[in-house]
Amino acid sequence: MSTIISCNTYSCLAASTRNNPTQGSSFVRTHRSCSWWNPKFLPKCTSHKHVHCQLQNGQEKRSFSLKECAISVALAAGLIAGMPSLDWSPMAYAANPALSDLSVLISGPPIKDPGALLRYALPIDNKAIREVQKPLEDITESLKLAGVKALDSAERNVKQASRSLKQGKSSIISGLAESKKDHGVELLGKLEVGMEELQQIVEDRNRDAVAPKQKELLQYVGGVEEDMVDGFPFEVPEEYRSMPLLKGRAAVDMKVKVKDNPNLEECVFHIVLDGYNSPVTAGNFVDLVQRRFYDGMEIQRADGFVVQTGDPEGPAEGFIDPSTEKTRTIPLEIMVDGEKAPFYGETLEELGLYKAQTKLPFNAFGTMAMARDEFEDNSASSQIFWLLKESELTPSNANILDGRYAVFGYVTENQDFLADLKVGDVIESIQVVSGLENLVNPSYKIAG
Repeated sequence: MSTIISCNTYSCLAASTRNNPTQGSSFVRTHRSCSWWNPKFLPKCTSHKHVHCQLQNGQEKRSFSLKECAISVALAAGLIAGMPSLDWSPMAYAANPALSDLSVLISGPPIKDPGALLRYALPIDNKAIREVQKPLEDITESLKLAGVKALDSAERNVKQASRSLKQGKSSIISGLAESKKDHGVELLGKLEVGMEELQQIVEDRNRDAVAPKQKELLQYVGGVEEDMVDGFPFEVPEEYRSMPLLKGRAAVDMKVKVKDNPNLEECVFHIVLDGYNSPVTAGNFVDLVQRRFYDGMEIQRADGFVVQTGDPEGPAEGFIDPSTEKTRTIPLEIMVDGEKAPFYGETLEELGLYKAQTKLPFNAFGTMAMARDEFEDNSASSQIFWLLKESELTPSNANILDGRYAVFGYVTENQDFLADLKVGDVIESIQVVSGLENLVNPSYKIAG
């Protein structure tokens, strides 16, 4: 009986979003009315309390399959912004077997670290460097162990990584792109020295020094892996080729002024944008950043589930291109493991790829994605959101957001402070700090 009620509920929500759009939108676009309702790498911040941010004291009826009903419940219960709170428990529907074939289930714990997600998302195939990367990343879990077990486990991780580096060094060097080989070899040298230093840290039982050195070494690993990428890995479809495209990676710093918070005044969030897997989506965002589109804009949704912004003042729900005087929209863009290029214009569900694993999953706190109309796959424009936490509906590697919304980056510094943002806090600026040379077809350089 609850399933039938849920389907009917969603029917009304669907009708609402189609027929009653209002100003503002969410990652499923904020539409608020429905007839039955009746009445959204070093840290750059100064610290006063050992944190990284500045502190201060008539609709056509349709039938629904069981799968659609389960999705409907999830969307209605927690994913549609601007709707009144519904008094049903998401837990009941998360357990519904109808969701199982939509989940991406893999063995082992899911990867939730944004740096690791970005490393594994690089378009490379070099087993030797991955065998160095994995035990270094495993140090994080080792340090969670109690007492001396933590350092004992971390020491095993370091020895494994060092062994893998020695055994695989020639394979790693052979995997470097010719144009980047000198830089890659230089990073390998730093990695070798750093590995010895980390080994000494562990032997000295200096637990507090392990994580900072681990982070440094993983930055070297990531740099080596990026030096293995030779050019851009695929051709963007012709219909999108003239759009702003990010052919590689870029990083931005987003400075937010926090209002009405006695503990937090402002913070700089460091965000890495992945154009290797989302060139159109990331390119559109960098282009808007260069236009200063987001500077001075308020946070427009902060509900504990996501933080969202990007809806400009006025009736438009996206960026109005001065050259056309129309809203510039981009296609839904999803890269899947095992594919050479992203899928465009359709969700993985619509493609029937229910168990496909996305290259940029909604696993990390601070996953960044594009908002769009729920029923229009190619309606994204300027509205962006950051996922704050897992819920029963969005567990890592098993959620209904992957494959439905285009992820194009991760917050890699100060992401925990996203949870402190509130509606009305102001984005003072977003600045590209690296990778701007990877943006092609920038519209911001065109007059108007």
